[in-house]
Amino acid sequence: MNHLFGWTLMLLYFDTDVLCVSQPTVQSETQRVNGIVGQSFSFPERVIKSANLLYGELGSIANVYPGKEGKITLGKRFENRINLNSDTRYFTLSDLKIDDAGVYTVENTDEGEKNKFELTVYNFVSKPQVTECDSSSCSVVCCVHNEKEVTLTLYRGEELLNQTSSPDLTKDLSLRLEVEGKDYNSTYSCVAFNPISNETVPIPKCCSKDGHPNDAGGANRCTRTGFT
Repeated sequence: MNHLFGWTLMLLYFDTDVLCVSQPTVQSETQRVNGIVGQSFSFPERVIKSANLLYGELGSIANVYPGKEGKITLGKRFENRINLNSDTRYFTLSDLKIDDAGVYTVENTDEGEKNKFELTVYNFVSKPQVTECDSSSCSVVCCVHNEKEVTLTLYRGEELLNQTSSPDLTKDLSLRLEVEGKDYNSTYSCVAFNPISNETVPIPKCCSKDGHPNDAGGANRCTRTGFT
């Protein structure tokens, strides 16, 4: 049982009755919000008095009300992961998982207000890898592990040269860069990003000013486990 200044937070099985109100319910537009795997997310709607936290079609997964003590029962999916922040009075979901994504509703039952949040959960983007110079084409390949909404880009200075993304998460993303002699003094970088993070690696000079490779070695090849 959690007691926060005389309030009780209950995590409920989905067939548990929820609090009812007599006045009409005011519902706002759904807000899109992002979370990070392993971290916590607080739904930015202050609990006034009595409130429910609902999740998709499952209904109420937690409620809070003043004064009266209540018995806490836990559904395994959210066990020990939902609390009411005593400072902000926001419902907080901890140790986020990818499959926690979905639509959550904070319902202030005494006020007759509902606020919906569409939560998407992401991993931090992986750091891109750059192959050695390909002696036959004076080029390099940048690759990164593909996950939800990851984009891979190539830059010359601040100029975007190329980018790629794919909904097929079974294959890595990759881009090839060929540097002409006239661009020898430019700086190049490979950037991978998703909605919550980004990673940048510099691309070493592959060719000399006359357009010849700086080394005579063959190129490594990007794979999902590194280079071969």
